[in-house]
Amino acid sequence: MRQDQIIIRGAREHNLKNVSLAIPKRQITVFTGVSGSGKSSLVFDTIAAEAQRQLNETFTTFVQGFLPHYGQPDVDEIVHLNAPIIIDQKRVGGGARSTVGTYTDIAALLRLLFSRVGQPAAGPAFAFSFNTPQGMCPECEGIGKTVQLDLDRLLDRSKSLNGGAILHPDFKVGKWMWKLYALSGLFDNDKPIRDYSDDELQALLYGADLKVSFGEFSASYEGLVERFTRVYLKKDTAAMSERNRAVFEQFTTSQICPRCQGARLNAAALACRINGRNIAELADLEVTELITFLEGLTDPLAARLAAALVERLRHLVEIGLGYLTLSRETATLSGGESQRVKMVRHLGNSLTEMLYILDEPSVGLHARDVARLTGLLRKLRDKGNTVLVVEHDPDVIAIADHVVDIGPRAGVHGGEVVFEGSYADLIRAATLTGRALAGHLPLKDRVRQPTGYLTIRDATLHNLQHITVDIPTGVLTVVTGVAGSGKSTLINEVFLTQHPEAIAIDQARVGANSRSAPATYTGIMDEIRQAFARASGANPSLFSFNSAGSCPTCNGLGIVYMDLAFMEGITTTCEHCEGKRFRAEVLEYRLRGKSISDVLEMTVEEALAFFSEKRIRPVLQAMYDVGLSYLRLGQPLSTLSGGEGQRLKLATELHKRGSIYVMDEPTTGMHLSDIGLLMAIVNRLVDAGNTVILIEHHLDVIGQADWVIDMGPEGGSKGGRVVFSGTPAALCQAEGSYTGVHLARAVGQRPTHPA
Repeated sequence: MRQDQIIIRGAREHNLKNVSLAIPKRQITVFTGVSGSGKSSLVFDTIAAEAQRQLNETFTTFVQGFLPHYGQPDVDEIVHLNAPIIIDQKRVGGGARSTVGTYTDIAALLRLLFSRVGQPAAGPAFAFSFNTPQGMCPECEGIGKTVQLDLDRLLDRSKSLNGGAILHPDFKVGKWMWKLYALSGLFDNDKPIRDYSDDELQALLYGADLKVSFGEFSASYEGLVERFTRVYLKKDTAAMSERNRAVFEQFTTSQICPRCQGARLNAAALACRINGRNIAELADLEVTELITFLEGLTDPLAARLAAALVERLRHLVEIGLGYLTLSRETATLSGGESQRVKMVRHLGNSLTEMLYILDEPSVGLHARDVARLTGLLRKLRDKGNTVLVVEHDPDVIAIADHVVDIGPRAGVHGGEVVFEGSYADLIRAATLTGRALAGHLPLKDRVRQPTGYLTIRDATLHNLQHITVDIPTGVLTVVTGVAGSGKSTLINEVFLTQHPEAIAIDQARVGANSRSAPATYTGIMDEIRQAFARASGANPSLFSFNSAGSCPTCNGLGIVYMDLAFMEGITTTCEHCEGKRFRAEVLEYRLRGKSISDVLEMTVEEALAFFSEKRIRPVLQAMYDVGLSYLRLGQPLSTLSGGEGQRLKLATELHKRGSIYVMDEPTTGMHLSDIGLLMAIVNRLVDAGNTVILIEHHLDVIGQADWVIDMGPEGGSKGGRVVFSGTPAALCQAEGSYTGVHLARAVGQRPTHPA
């Protein structure tokens, strides 16, 4: 058996149809195919999961208890795996204390530089860390801002405790937190707060020395302000769920820390300087500016430490992130930026014979920067590593040593290897990928005329340089530019703030838990339940697997998880309901001959043929139109790819009535053959009288616009300007536009002004 190949036999995870193949080692293998074809099921859910599981098994059972659990994938055999490094698009977490500097460990080198060279000396390296007691600002504890409770937002003083005076949802009448006050015996629960005496108000807000009893149980009484501070203000808001953070922000006000002015560090650390700058000021410089500063240091010790820093910083520049600052919170990075920051952590190591697995690393990258990315992938390979990439970008596919095309289509119509071989052979192949790579969509020759303009005036948010720009109405506008140029700031923040009525479709993943499915996410599950209730005379809640009708054994999940302590847990189909999620008596009810379980097993295509209900059909039609005809109505959202999730969002919004649509990189995760489908949907919206604005890098989409706004010319402080505004044809000849150069080349023109 050949040791220079990873051998997979009989992969059946999700929609894979008994796939067997050999992947060459020490080469770049790119996996292509339409969204939902099975690429991620093969690369991440099968190869990566098994590699990670086998690696974890080399640790003791005690250590394994602290590691993430990877179930054994549905595959007969995988042999000759290497230790994996998985670089996916999940956003970098870490809360408010995690920055680009801390995540990449570049901040550690900067702290070392200041501890050795900075004057006046402030102590060892950890004395310059805002995450240690020795370095953090005592006022904000290293967060850089202070958050206070706003009592006017928390209390409705015209109401009593029984009337719901405390407005926070955790303190609603009848809830545990509410009982701590209502049952304390300190207050007249029917008396409005505004009528409280000074002593009563003091006790309510700041406490009294007593115990509150609830039958056999008692608890220490805490004032409302004290309890809110302990339970909410002392928590890291960046680590909260989106919902909890929204609730939290509703009752608080935030401001820059008055003591450190947002620098996060104490006075001693901030007093220590190198060439007139302290560590916080250097962390606020863009990476390119920081490199220039460090290269100017002449002291021999400083120059030596700075050289190591510059080497790490150059990796960020190489990967197209030179516009970031080390102080940038990782929670604010996009999915594409997060993935590239993760790559930086691995570029400096000297490990070989590793298995690198990347998920669409070109996401969020301008055509100009894809060449930098492909250079980094080649570096990883040339060090002796095996590189597996799931990708749609033609320039990334083109550098592959080996290509595996999964298809022929998506869902139940996919899950097979339809091509294996070189890129040169792929573009001659009769697969969807091969045909799509062979040609671009042409430039739009007849553009629509605007019906008016929406003007953004003197925008200065983040890196925007006092720009004023007209966005035409009644046409398709594409806003483009290199990463960090300001296009998202201009549209997602400035424009949407001015036009909150616009329907925004962003890149945030759909709520992917085991209880959500396309039917629940799009809202048609309520209508389906009502249809069954009308047909049977039963209560609608019976037809929900999250409510009264759920199987009592699996609680409506359809599966049962068995924890085997130190061994890998086992997930099995529920024997009681046979995976159908509902009680047996619920499945007896029929709607035109089908049970509720039968309906949830239907694909969108099958459901369109089945349902005649007026409130259900438009949503199903929208899902069909965005290319999701193969999705099952009850399929867990956790099994959807990123591209499928975004198109599901699009389908959910399409049947609503709106006049302005804003879409943030809608081609993310989309196969080349689906671009035409997306453009047909967008054109239909515009032809119906809507204004559609796309933030997009894809050259085929830019070429099909009526109007293009190109931001740049670079990222960060060197961006934030409108480089070009006009038609795609004019963009091809625009001076100083990187987008124009690449668009001209894509459509076979010679650019007049190479950028």
